[in-house]
This record gives sequence, C-alpha cells and structure tokens, in this order.
Amino acid sequence: MARLIVLGGGVAGHTTATFAAKWLGSNHEVVVVTPNAKWNWIPSNIWVGVGQMSKEEVTFDLDPVYKKAGITYKQALAKSLNPEGNADSDTPFVTIEYTGQGKAGETEDLTYDYIVNATGPKLNFAATPGLGDANGLGEHTVSVCTADHAVHASEELTKAIEKMKAGERQKFLIGTGHGMCTCQGAAFEYIFNIEHELNKAGVRDMADIKWISNESFLGDFGMGGLHMKVGGYAVSSKLFAESLFAERNVDWMIGAHVSKVESGSIDYELLDGTTGQETFDFAMLIPPFAGVGIKAFDKAGEDITSTVFAPNGFMKVDANYGAGAYENWKASDWPKTYQNPTYKNMFAAGIAFAPPHLISKPMSSPNGTPINPTPPRTGMPSGIIGKAVAHSVCDLMTKGEDAHLHEASMADMGAACVASAGKGVFTGTAAAMTVYPVVPDFEKYPGTGRDTDYTFGEIGLAGHWIKHILHHLFLWKAQLKPGWTLIPE
Repeated sequence: MARLIVLGGGVAGHTTATFAAKWLGSNHEVVVVTPNAKWNWIPSNIWVGVGQMSKEEVTFDLDPVYKKAGITYKQALAKSLNPEGNADSDTPFVTIEYTGQGKAGETEDLTYDYIVNATGPKLNFAATPGLGDANGLGEHTVSVCTADHAVHASEELTKAIEKMKAGERQKFLIGTGHGMCTCQGAAFEYIFNIEHELNKAGVRDMADIKWISNESFLGDFGMGGLHMKVGGYAVSSKLFAESLFAERNVDWMIGAHVSKVESGSIDYELLDGTTGQETFDFAMLIPPFAGVGIKAFDKAGEDITSTVFAPNGFMKVDANYGAGAYENWKASDWPKTYQNPTYKNMFAAGIAFAPPHLISKPMSSPNGTPINPTPPRTGMPSGIIGKAVAHSVCDLMTKGEDAHLHEASMADMGAACVASAGKGVFTGTAAAMTVYPVVPDFEKYPGTGRDTDYTFGEIGLAGHWIKHILHHLFLWKAQLKPGWTLIPE
C-alpha cells in the first residue's frame, strides 16, 4: 500500500484528494493535511461580507466528508519537507504541526510515497503596514478572504449603513492593498455588492465609493485584460469595466501601490511615481499572496528550500523560470504536469505552484516599486489542475513510475467566471464571462492572444442566477453528495 499526502484542503487540494481516494479505493492511502476544520466556498464570501449569506451557508465540516471518502484527515500545518528522508531512512517525510483534533501544538513526521502541495496562499497582510494582523483582522480595514473575515466585514458594513441613515456621509475604499496583489476579481465583486446593498438600504446618495487597484487599466484582472464577444461584438474588458464603474457612479484609481494603512487613510504610490493619501470610512483591501513558508531539507539536514520553492514561497514545477524579459514570454513557459523538476514524487496544484512569470505586463514606478497584478490561479483553474494532478499521481501509484502524466496547462485551458454585481432574486446582476485560454497565446491567436469565439461575456440577472446555482452545485460536489463527480470543476 502506497501513501499519497495532500497538503491543503481548499479547491485544489480537496479536488485532488477526493478524486484520488475514489480512483485508488482501499488499495492505497490518501491523507489530507490542512489547518482548517471547515471547508469554505470562497467565491460566496463576498455575499457573507454584505450580510446576504451566513458563514454556515458557505462552509461545512471536513471530518465527516473525509471519513465518508476513506481519507485520513490531519488538522495540521505542514512545516517542513524532507524529500530525501534523513540520516536514518531514505523514506521521504513531511513534518506537520497540529492545529486541532485535540493535538494543537503537537508535531508528527508523516512518510509518503507521493505528495501534492495544495496549500494555497499565505494572506500576506504584513506586506503593507497597517493592513492587518496575522489573522487579517486589522483595526483599520476589513477583508473577505475567509468566512470569518467576511462576517467581520458585514458587521462593519452594517455600522456604516446605520451612520448614513443617521445623516453621516461615508466613504468606501475597495480594492487591492499592495502593488503585487492578485484576486482583483473578489474586490471587483465586493465593491459592486456594496453599491447594490447601499441602494437597497436607501443610502446610496450618502456614500462615496472608490476603487483602488494595482492594475494599469480597469479590467486587467491579472490576465493582461481580454477581448470578449458581447452582443456579437468584440469588446475589451477595459471598456466593459469602465462602463460598469461609470454606470454605477463608482470612482477609480489604478496603477496604485498601497504603502501604508492608518486609521481612516492610506498612503499610496502611482505608476508615474507620484505619491499621495486617500481617506476612507470603510475599506476592504485584498492583501498580496505568498507561499505558506514550508521549509525543505536534504538527507543531511541541509536547507534546500530554494531548490524546491521559488523566492515567493510557491513550489517550483515544470515551468520555464528562465524566460527572461517580457518580450520573450510565451504561453509554453507555463507548466503542464505540475511535477517538481527535482523530486518526481512531488507535485503542486492551484495557487501553491510557482508561476513562471506574470501574465499582465510587468510595470514599476520611476522609484522602482513594482506595481502590477500577479497571476490568478483560483477557482476553476485550481479545480482543473487538482483533478489532473490526481490523475497523474494515481497512475504513478497503480501503473508505475513510467506512467503517463496528465496535463492541464493554463495556456491551453478555458475558464468561466461569474462575477456578482449584487445579490437579489429579481434585482441581482452578475457578469458571466468565459476566457480561452487563461494565459494568452499570441503565437496561436495573434492580436488578442485568445480565441474570441470562446471568450465572451454578458451581464444581467441571468448571471446572478448562474452564480447562485453554482454556489449550491459546488457545495454539493465538495461534500461528495450523490452525482458529485458529474459536476465539472
């Protein structure tokens, strides 16, 4: 019997582990190591953050689900990897530290035959002074990155609405909290859900709403923007986003790096090198992402973290990390199998893999401050990659080391995104978009980098209902309820 360890229980890790357990059956062991007791459908956190859903509606307990699947569940953090074993044994192992299950603080060494790093990101609030503490619950801003964060955001939003009802004008500042952030999409959804809720509460006229982002143009979204079919015409995401912001009277500041957050204000630097200060009464600023900080050691105990992980803490895979300048970047630089190049029994999935470079054009201010979105790897791509990695590992375990590795390059992958712009049975709206491929391929698709026959978008009530249905479908799928394998990633 061989053992597969999956580090992380988010979209990528949960997908990898549940499919692997189904395909391997009782012949092999699947272990999930995650510090969380609950699974969180993160795309719906924005609805929790405006009081339209409860925490319980976007989470569920992991333990019973993993018991049903025959998966060994360890509520713990991965601390270090020994891919060569140690002086006493050649068997690779990972050292974990428990965060629950009555063992908090205890450590354990778990041996493995194969391991998948799907730890997701460290929410690096500390990168911007004042943005938040280690748990993201800062005294100056709110967040929707976790269900608990979103509950806090909803509570603060309620207070702001009460102030407006009492005649006190409020300024809302929503966006990214650092020049190297990703996940602009979550902030994009949140700002329009706030605008929607203020309208419902009858206080929109008492609010000033402003978007702040590290994007060089509205609609970049960390993907260098896109051109999509809308009503039969090819429309840029820049025009699409600008129209939505103008239509809802939301101001914007782009190409911005937030350098400091204080009570009621942020300091920023723009791409042109100018600096300034922006005030707020309510702010939700997404933090930058980093790897979770796992260390790696060789057989002699020497630190090999830089061999296994990139400087940002994400795991190296089969990508071209030597592509050099922007002009040399190609779609083929992106990984296909997500196998670590040094240790063949090690893979990474979802946000945990190190991208070869940005997707958006790299930019810096004249002061040398990088101000550009980092590549998104959340949602649908994470699920697709997790399933492909599960396929590869299962084949290696059952067919031997020469088994074919399955591929899921983001440069040959389509993705669908449904961005909520307000929740309501008859008043809700969402932008439903598809993009193919996620990473543009300008050699295959000159001009736009994408196939405009498969890259399109619409906004309206139907989009809201699609997002609402997807919420229930993916929670059903993640809980392994009847027919779960039929629901696509």
